Amino acid sequence: MEFVLIAIAILVVALLTGISLLVGRGRRTTRLDDDAAAGTTLTRPRPVPPADTAPAPPTPSGATASGLGLPPETVEIPPAEPEPGLVFDTPLPSAGRLVRLRSRLARSQSSLGRGLLTVLAREKLTEDDWEEVEETLLAADIGIAATTQIVDRLRTQSMVLATASGTELRELLVDQLTAVLGPDLDRTLGTDRREGRPGVVLVVGVNGAGKTTTVGKIARVLVGDGKSVILGAADTFRAAAADQLETWGERVGVLTVRGREGGDPAAVAFEAVRTGIEAEADTVVIDTAGRLHTKSGLMDELGKVKRVVEKQSPVTEVLLVLDATTGQNGVVQARVFTEAVDVTGVVLTKLDGTAKGGIVVSVQRELGIPVKLIGLGEGPDDLAPFEARAFAEAIVG
Repeated sequence: MEFVLIAIAILVVALLTGISLLVGRGRRTTRLDDDAAAGTTLTRPRPVPPADTAPAPPTPSGATASGLGLPPETVEIPPAEPEPGLVFDTPLPSAGRLVRLRSRLARSQSSLGRGLLTVLAREKLTEDDWEEVEETLLAADIGIAATTQIVDRLRTQSMVLATASGTELRELLVDQLTAVLGPDLDRTLGTDRREGRPGVVLVVGVNGAGKTTTVGKIARVLVGDGKSVILGAADTFRAAAADQLETWGERVGVLTVRGREGGDPAAVAFEAVRTGIEAEADTVVIDTAGRLHTKSGLMDELGKVKRVVEKQSPVTEVLLVLDATTGQNGVVQARVFTEAVDVTGVVLTKLDGTAKGGIVVSVQRELGIPVKLIGLGEGPDDLAPFEARAFAEAIVG
């Protein structure tokens, strides 16, 4: 009787294992098992060896190749093969994307441009008119320093304003807004391979800013530009974060490295970068858990993630995701995150609707951090590289 029970148990285990393998076929996800959270083993898809090739000797359980003093095994990520009926999305290149989305930004910011043009078009500008210009700019979160600069320059050209046509007036205002947007700032994303290692992008921000969605959209931007990408789901505290990121990756055939819920985010980030190195990917983009900038313990943990990652490869870009609707509070957030992880660029989201795009100016002037990407809607391709002139033209309308 005991032999019968043992045979039944073995059969059930084999059946469950077979079902799990069938369910996992075709998915572009690397999962860390419970042991991997402690840094011991890693489960990942491997290419099937040719029939005439002898299988490599197995690595002893509970140890990695590097732990045995052996040379690291080269892991090749096989080309994405969609399931029957599934076709990967093909995003458009990032070049010119902001111009294509300019009409959407113009609709959301039209009140600013229309208000300024209405005042400046008056035949003789009084002191009350200049105060109205200042109030309009401040209401758009341009900031006091930038507003003062714009108004002072326009005042010096007041004689020109009195005789300018509508087209000339618009160009004049676009020039002044472009000047305060920092047209000479370096907005290049650090996503290229360097010295044989992938570019590593760490995405940070407060709760609710839209980090995971932004990481998925960044992956689409990079794929559209012809880069190979690995995603790291290091937000292990929000239950749906890894699933959400995995879905974004699968749409464009991008591999996602994820861990168990509640696991160590630094371990997931570490394995994502290691997978990117072994696969010779161009870029590894790591999503992190949202955290309040007022919680020092959480900010210290973010610094730990960065330090752990840099044991394998330098972090080439730290992007801070800011919600444009937070206004000047976004500047405070940016300052705290910069102290923790040395932010190199800002992604400004939720610029659609009633967002105040002037926060772009405030962040750049007060912190010296360039805005590199802006989100203009909920669509998958509504994230665009920031261009000062195109942004100013959209604001003026």
